Amino acid sequence: MPMTRRDAIKLTSAAALATASSTLSAAETPGKRLLILGGTSFLGPHLTQAAQARGWQVTHFNRGRRDPDGVPGVETLIGDRNGQLSALEGRTWDAVIDTSGYVPRHVALSAGLLAPSVRKYVFISSISVYKGFATPNDESSPVGTLADPSVEEVNGETYGPLKALCERAAETALPGRAISIRPGLIVGPLDPTDRFTYWPARADRGGEILAPGTPADPIQVIDVRDLAEWTLRLVESDTKAGVFNVVSPPRQLTMGRLLDACVQAAGSRATLTWVDAAFLEAQKVSPWSDMPVWVPPVGEEGALSLTSVQRAVDAGLTFRPLADTVRDTLAWHRERPEERRTKLRAGLDAERERAVLEAWHKRPSPGPG
Repeated sequence: MPMTRRDAIKLTSAAALATASSTLSAAETPGKRLLILGGTSFLGPHLTQAAQARGWQVTHFNRGRRDPDGVPGVETLIGDRNGQLSALEGRTWDAVIDTSGYVPRHVALSAGLLAPSVRKYVFISSISVYKGFATPNDESSPVGTLADPSVEEVNGETYGPLKALCERAAETALPGRAISIRPGLIVGPLDPTDRFTYWPARADRGGEILAPGTPADPIQVIDVRDLAEWTLRLVESDTKAGVFNVVSPPRQLTMGRLLDACVQAAGSRATLTWVDAAFLEAQKVSPWSDMPVWVPPVGEEGALSLTSVQRAVDAGLTFRPLADTVRDTLAWHRERPEERRTKLRAGLDAERERAVLEAWHKRPSPGPG
């Protein structure tokens, strides 16, 4: 059966608890004490599972809202990034993975407090930090800025520049010991956003699927499990600092490959109708939100899915087959509560999709020559 958020952690924590009497405690295990700031949402459970499988003693620090009773086999410290950090005082960890930093002041507070005793601080950032996407970005590309760097409201305009400032805050607090990981679209089981899940779920429903653009349009995603496992390998490596884009290699994946994999995984009689970008724009069907994963490979965001990941690949990042990600995401989705299966948070609803497809089929045929 597909894993839930708790199941993702229980698999390894149960084994850890069973052998607790013959292992050292977290305080007695030098080099293997890991603090995750966050830890209970999407990436957090996968990081926890990967860490425990590699012998790390894991502590979560969060507000206790998602899992108020904590996670079995994991120490949970309750607090708030906004200054309520007393639970972290007087404690030491060998490494920190910050999965919940969105405001630079909050990152500065936690990184500053932990700096004296932490060997490595890994900040989970985003490729949204980049100033533009008209041309392909690598880690040296300019990042976005804010007219007022003290702004703390996180929205579509401020998210990327704030993440860039968070990276700077971590590096300032731990010079030479801060690593910033810039994932692209993170996908796979437990994803609460449905930005990838929409496609395997849509294929599972069958019928005529509105496919955006062309089958050759490039996309980039990163399976959450590949991200988690590589992050732990990076924590354990000799790498002390740096910035890494983490997403699938440019031009390796396309919308055609993704949708074919979804139809195959679903085992449905779904058919694909490819609708060009200009028509979708005229119908006010938006890339990325209405058509998740996809952005037309032209214009100001035309190179969004051509981001370089060579640095991460050189540092050992590997990628599981797209078919595996699709299969596992669909299996997990099929076990979700009915309300979440029928009301996705991304993509077109069935009625809107039918209307756009009908308009596409009724469009005037192009004239000769």
